[in-house]
Amino acid sequence: MNRAKHIAIIMDGNGRWAELQGKKRVKGHEQGAQVVKDITTFCSNHFEIERLTLYAFSTENWKRPRLEVEFLMKLLEKYLRNELPSYLENNVKFEPIGDLREFSKSLQKTIQEVKDKTAHCDGLVQSLALNYGSRNEIVRAVNNLKNSQDTITESMLSDALDCKHDIDLLIRTGGDHRLSNFLLWQAAYAELFFCNTLWPDFTISDLEKIIKKFTKIERRFGGLK
Repeated sequence: MNRAKHIAIIMDGNGRWAELQGKKRVKGHEQGAQVVKDITTFCSNHFEIERLTLYAFSTENWKRPRLEVEFLMKLLEKYLRNELPSYLENNVKFEPIGDLREFSKSLQKTIQEVKDKTAHCDGLVQSLALNYGSRNEIVRAVNNLKNSQDTITESMLSDALDCKHDIDLLIRTGGDHRLSNFLLWQAAYAELFFCNTLWPDFTISDLEKIIKKFTKIERRFGGLK
């Protein structure tokens, strides 16, 4: 039986959820942040799940309207500050991935503070992908290795990435069937699940059903069995 030790989620549909309800897109992001909290708490108490990686803000998301981007930055900082006690209570280690240099100094400081204050936690590892793009991640890793005197191996490149752990189960909400530049290296042999549910409507029950299906899949990793 498969174990979903590392789950990654593309949290899609916040804006559409709000628009369908006649609300501003930012209301969808607020509701989506609550779902992040619920799913993280569930995973922290699940005996098999070790890592949860969530696509929170991509390198392409800067193309969105300026006011929406500004709101997302404020929401992220507020979320991290408010969730620190919950991280500690649930023994969750926070490990962001992505190129954080593009964020404001204030947001960078908050991200680092939460990372430092949860560094001792040894339960679930929650990674928020922030200003993250898989191609950007791979390019940065290659640049860090280019002066190496050794022949670059898969292991060396993997260790140079922001996320150094393979994905077991990758989920995308919102109905689209694409990876959108998310964890392309790490998802090489991940099982992919796409669901039509918009992220603000995604529930713990939905996740449990997907995990149950995942446990029954025959994973061959290129072999016959």
